Amino acid sequence: MDEIILNNANLWLSDAYDEVTRIAVRKLLDEKSTELVDSFYRDLEFGTGGLRGIMGVGTNRMNKYTVGMATQGLANYLLKSFPDKKDISIAIAFDSRNNSRFFAQIAADVLSANNIMVYLFENLRPTPELSFAIRYLKCESGIVITASHNPKEYNGYKVYWNDGGQLVSPHDSNVIAEVKNIASVEEVRFDGNPDLIQIIGNDIDTMYLEKLHSLSISPDIIKQHKDLKIVYTPIHGTGITLVPKALKMFGFENVIIVEQQSIPDGNFPTTPSPNPEERAAMELALAKANETQAAIALATDPDADRVGVAVKNTQGEYVLLNGNQAASLLIYYILNQMHHKNLLREGDYIVKTVVTSELLKNIAQGYGLECFDVLTGFKFIADKIRQLEGKQRFVAGGEESYGYLVGDFVRDKDAVSACCLLAETAAWAASQGKTMYELLNDIYVKFGFYKEHLVSLTKKGKEGAEDIQRMMMDFREKPFRKIADIRVRCFKDYKSQKELNMLTNETQTIPLPKSDVLQFELIDGSMITVRPSGTEPKIKFYFGIKQSLASKEELAECLILANKKIEKIVSFLELT
Repeated sequence: MDEIILNNANLWLSDAYDEVTRIAVRKLLDEKSTELVDSFYRDLEFGTGGLRGIMGVGTNRMNKYTVGMATQGLANYLLKSFPDKKDISIAIAFDSRNNSRFFAQIAADVLSANNIMVYLFENLRPTPELSFAIRYLKCESGIVITASHNPKEYNGYKVYWNDGGQLVSPHDSNVIAEVKNIASVEEVRFDGNPDLIQIIGNDIDTMYLEKLHSLSISPDIIKQHKDLKIVYTPIHGTGITLVPKALKMFGFENVIIVEQQSIPDGNFPTTPSPNPEERAAMELALAKANETQAAIALATDPDADRVGVAVKNTQGEYVLLNGNQAASLLIYYILNQMHHKNLLREGDYIVKTVVTSELLKNIAQGYGLECFDVLTGFKFIADKIRQLEGKQRFVAGGEESYGYLVGDFVRDKDAVSACCLLAETAAWAASQGKTMYELLNDIYVKFGFYKEHLVSLTKKGKEGAEDIQRMMMDFREKPFRKIADIRVRCFKDYKSQKELNMLTNETQTIPLPKSDVLQFELIDGSMITVRPSGTEPKIKFYFGIKQSLASKEELAECLILANKKIEKIVSFLELT
């Protein structure tokens, strides 16, 4: 057993920790199991989604003490960052997960004990509303307690800056540095000051919903299709607090709630995973859609920043759209309608991540907009908005992992507004006598056909993390010049910030921050991206396969060819 692990665990037997914690740690020490190693071999670190981990005792777990130390580090950084400000404030929200309310109160206590004003939501609220609240209340920072779409044993802690976006450099690394400077949990001030904790709720809801309603582009079309059948499930999460209200405010009168999943519950009893990217999480919504013959089915994850979408295909069967397809539909609708209503202006732009479909870029360019690529993680989309604020207007953004944003009053992915605007897109399609699926096929013919596929390999614990590092090193040091008999046009290493043209051997700098991401662009326009997950013990392989398409009649054959190409590449990379 590694001596560092044993030393870390023994520190947790001191009187600084409560008795329940000490008993649990003693049990792990007695057993000397892999659980002991995984719990203490490292400290939780901020990834693309902030602090996130399995709940339990240990330095690598979400618990009162890791949350407390993270919050004390944040408090120290805030006090240093705003030395002349007497009324530093922070907003805190939490989702439906087990211990979320408890962790939110711990954070509020630590911050208020450090003389920082806390605006604490009275009950669970969607993550995008927290982002809105930071800007509306003019806070210096914000926290939301959530593990997003992770399994039930996880929880997390996302930190935001005064622009309403998640922490980016240098703030993210600076907060971690402050946390690491805390030598002992005894330095954490858990003795909260109730006078500095203000409960918020309905007042913020009202302002957020009003701003959200202003995003509607075609209220006249909604009036004509107000009875459009919309199935919605919050998957036991926060979406139930605002999504039905927002849809009603937009004018939709036939919203069908999946009742079995309408009650917030951190155990997520009706699904193995509350992730709308996975079919199992949407089974009940699909059944309800089929029963009611709905135009669209929507499912939000526990903190309501991601949304899954199901629509009826040309055979009358309900199919799940992937994140690239939903983003393409949403952004196509917005740009098309803004164009026809003369609402677009010079300098308008959209943003996508490097692993998100190039189809979004094609759509943007089709309407004369610039499309910026950023690193994986919605915080980088928010950071691009901040960089261009006052210079150019952000219209919309999206990422393949089911996150979308329209307008800039929120600076994180927003499933509440996305639900409303996707429903509006369905109403627009209906006004043309089309389904969402048929509208997507129109997009493919007009802007190019892309087939996306994701392979995630789970590698748990210390050994898994080391295995992922080895895989990335192998890809990096010996980049492919051919993949499944298709030549590689260029190889991008975002960690070294170098792009190598594999045809000419010329190199150029990638103008993005360093990140452990590798990308292979093939000569046919297809893209393969490899990266370790920032929030889960996984290495992810993203496939964006481009296929030539001249007409709708070729769609079926085009899809077959794209799937065969994916199978060959997966086999070549030995991912099966």
